[in-house]
Amino acid sequence: MQQQENVSIWGWDTPNTEIVITTTWGKNAITKTNDDGSWRTKIRTPKATFNPQTLTIRGSSLVTFTDVLIGEVWFCSGQSNMEMPLIGFNKSYVFNSEEFINAAEKTDIRLFNNGREASVMPEEGLNGKWEKSSKNSVSKFSAIGYMFGLKLFQKLKVPIGIIESSWGGTQIQSWISREGLLKYKDVKIPEVLPSDINKQKRPTCLYNAMIFPFQDFAIKGILWYQGESNRGTPAPYKDYLKTLIKDWRLQWKDKTLPFYLVQIAPYAYDKNRNTNTINADLIREAQKQVANEVSNTGIVITTDVGNCDDIHPPQKETIAERLLNLALAEQYHLKGFDYKSPEYKSLKIKENKAVLRFKFFSDKKSNKAFDTNQEIKSFYVAGKDRQFYEAKVVVNKNQTLTVFSPQVNEIIAVRYGFEDCLKGSLFSVSGLPVSPFRTDSWSK
Repeated sequence: MQQQENVSIWGWDTPNTEIVITTTWGKNAITKTNDDGSWRTKIRTPKATFNPQTLTIRGSSLVTFTDVLIGEVWFCSGQSNMEMPLIGFNKSYVFNSEEFINAAEKTDIRLFNNGREASVMPEEGLNGKWEKSSKNSVSKFSAIGYMFGLKLFQKLKVPIGIIESSWGGTQIQSWISREGLLKYKDVKIPEVLPSDINKQKRPTCLYNAMIFPFQDFAIKGILWYQGESNRGTPAPYKDYLKTLIKDWRLQWKDKTLPFYLVQIAPYAYDKNRNTNTINADLIREAQKQVANEVSNTGIVITTDVGNCDDIHPPQKETIAERLLNLALAEQYHLKGFDYKSPEYKSLKIKENKAVLRFKFFSDKKSNKAFDTNQEIKSFYVAGKDRQFYEAKVVVNKNQTLTVFSPQVNEIIAVRYGFEDCLKGSLFSVSGLPVSPFRTDSWSK
């Protein structure tokens, strides 16, 4: 249970029955069931402790929970790259998975792996249970979620609980409530759940079965890795994502609940998926914009940890570490390390060259902002004809970049990494990749 919070506890019993809750940490509560038999109350939790606690609920019968730990609880969701377990998917594997699995016997890390379910109506029940970290439990658990939890445990030295509720191949509309989707007139909300294998792709059906049941159970924050399945129609994704964040914060009754995104990784959709619809760059742009515009959010950039031939790249540990550093800096207020990628700030044209300025986030004082140990590629410039040509890049001493091309006399627009598949080459001196960006807003 989340430490030092008013944690929701709820259940069902005979209508109009008194419910008495007692705990070994000294906080108790008395409530009464409603006419439909439901009840809900809150219990204040103490500071994190490794000493197992007991929580007892007495109504028409007695229910006792033993071995309850108090610490930090995080919620992970999204599609397949969040769902991808430590043991991997078929031909897709996770770097260092054996090392993590073999060292997984840690009773102070608890995992809740919520099973796949879909519903047209909000559900109360869940398809999962808390398990102690073990070789068996972590093997089937989200690689990113477990690695994040383990590293958080090692850093904070308190019990850690990680909840995973994800499903591969799903669009963001499936994860938004019916109320959240009502403003989108082109979204058809099903009244009956289809029996076919694609029921998870129906709007609101995963929210109902895999998010709503958690109600306002106290958590510290949310990790979200999704977007690949919305690539076909990227235009509304930014608004969908903002709606989802607002929706889930209402769900957890916390308007400032931390929400950390993972930008979708490079992948050659045109080559491997036999499609000419190349829009991953627009999804990444939308994700970055949301992280900049919505308070108490953050984003992990993945240009250096993708695989152009595998939509499930193996470098999940790097992503987990970057999510961890976001959480450590912004939620646990630790300092002394860089945790946020530099961001494009402004463009200034000087003759036939463009000077790009960036915003940096660092505790360290340095005039050398970018890593210059490798050639910087994937920059393109265009003139009035809107034809892009590969550009040369010069790193300046004042933390700016100068880009130019002999083929463009008057630069109008600059793009970096604005493509489906790239190998990131622009990094801060601390090793954090810069997000793909563009200075124009032209249609593709």
